[in-house]
Amino acid sequence: MGRFFRQYRMKQSQNNRMGRRSVAAYDPIRVVITDDHELARVGLRRLLAADATVEVVGEASDGDEALGLVERHKPDVLLLDILMPRRNGLEAAKELRSRVPVGKPYIIMLTTFEDRYYLEQALAIGADGYLSKDVTQQELLDAIRSVVKGERVFSRTVLTLMQGLHGKHSHHDQVPTVTLTKREEEILQLVAQGLTSNEIADRLFISPRTVETHRAHLMEKLGAKNAATLVRYALLHTMYFSAKQQPDARSESL
Repeated sequence: MGRFFRQYRMKQSQNNRMGRRSVAAYDPIRVVITDDHELARVGLRRLLAADATVEVVGEASDGDEALGLVERHKPDVLLLDILMPRRNGLEAAKELRSRVPVGKPYIIMLTTFEDRYYLEQALAIGADGYLSKDVTQQELLDAIRSVVKGERVFSRTVLTLMQGLHGKHSHHDQVPTVTLTKREEEILQLVAQGLTSNEIADRLFISPRTVETHRAHLMEKLGAKNAATLVRYALLHTMYFSAKQQPDARSESL
């Protein structure tokens, strides 16, 4: 309790165009909870039920149940644990994003696993947030409200892991010093927002093949061996330069 929570805000200027729509102020945010532990589900439901702006429309104990509830209830936000029987949270998120690449339901991984492997997988799949289960009630509510605005959210310990400051991950995870062209900078920003090559092409009025060429150059320059690593670097890169441009901006709450 009382740990700080940090939101990394990536505003999307064309939310409606790309399928990310904010929930109207007068509509409750509809949430599906997924966790294989009943006590965890009960606790989350009670926390969320205390706020009138959020409505829990379903609870699932595994990824298959979650996908069924999403199909049935069309929630705004899906809270997913990672390790569950049958289909786990990452598999459920991957299946969901294959159907709906961006937008509702916004996916928040809520887990005890602050692990680099799971984090990279979640980012590559297109999750909108990755939170530790030790976040407070207000921190969770803030995160839910943020993702429906098209923002990505991470608990502070997860951001620490991403920035390579966590104990066992040292300077190897820091943002590499490289020189990028203006176009590469633009594409990297859009990669951080979770856009596909086709979506980036539409946004920048270039061909998907040109985007793939730029992505290949970026991976070579950054030493990224796969798409997950490129996404993680894109997020780090964006946070690093945002911090330099706005040194006085506060991103912590509570």
